[in-house]
Amino acid sequence: MSDIKKNPLFLEVKDILDNAKKEMAKRIVGQEEVVEGVLTALVAGGHVLLEGVPGLAKTLIIKSFSDISGLDFKRIQFTPDLLPADLVGTLMYDQQNGQFYPRKGPVFTNLLLADEINRAPAKVQSALLEAMAEGQVTIGDTTHILSEPFFVMATQNPIEQEGTYNLPEAELDRFLLKILVNYPSAEEEMKIVKNGKDPLKIPVNIVFTSENLEKCKAALSKVHCDDKIIEYIVSLVAVTRPETEKKSAPLRVSSATASIKKGDDILRYISFGASPRASIALCLCAKVQALFESRDFVLPEDVKKAALHVLRHRLVLSYEAAADGISADALISKILTYMPTP
Repeated sequence: MSDIKKNPLFLEVKDILDNAKKEMAKRIVGQEEVVEGVLTALVAGGHVLLEGVPGLAKTLIIKSFSDISGLDFKRIQFTPDLLPADLVGTLMYDQQNGQFYPRKGPVFTNLLLADEINRAPAKVQSALLEAMAEGQVTIGDTTHILSEPFFVMATQNPIEQEGTYNLPEAELDRFLLKILVNYPSAEEEMKIVKNGKDPLKIPVNIVFTSENLEKCKAALSKVHCDDKIIEYIVSLVAVTRPETEKKSAPLRVSSATASIKKGDDILRYISFGASPRASIALCLCAKVQALFESRDFVLPEDVKKAALHVLRHRLVLSYEAAADGISADALISKILTYMPTP
């Protein structure tokens, strides 16, 4: 591998990422893992779902991120009475010239905050699918290309069930990462209480100009992922699929499956595993982790660090898992333990 210290592009990208963390820290106390996850999504060009109970600064994190990015930002509050047209837009009739013209919705932006996304019914959630997957929106019989870059950053509350609609698997799979926002520590909460200011009034500097974002993407394309690491990534994803053992599988998958069955047969808790989109996402996020560590090559530790965020929302658990109180995170951690590391 090339010496990272001699590569000015990687040095500059490391400074950009570090500056972004510092600017976010002006408003956000703690939550380093969440902030790093949001930055990962920006560099990788993916969407993020933040899940946490009310009051943990999910919306604040996204608003602060929009301020340091300098991107066009719009917010839409998802509610049970929301319609797809409220999100993507609709055709309006002009009586003067007798023609229809498109009224574009808030999805036409760079950064869209989909606040409490699980409060809207499935027809509204599915309206985002085309935008998230293909970067375009169809209104009437015309397809409109969205601006680049385009990010959806959504929030949801995991504990409130009344008036909410679970996101379908097809929608979840479009999110590059699902990040859990946890409670702050006692020390962090003391800092929050002592501050006493509205965090949004604290000024921050724009870090991610279009030029800086292009530099980050250029550096990402130069990060090398060895074939053994790719085999490790594919094996991690493949072992989540209960049907994999019925087909020919890589030796690493077979070894992990045998260890799982010998120790703790956790595969019975998974009804459907992750798709190849998860393998692509895991490789991409591992490369971003390498950038955070000032490296131009991926290590197994980068894959392990990204695995929970990439895979937790892509596993469909069985009824047995719900009965036994088993979470997707617990299953992924077990798989990481049993999978031979290259």
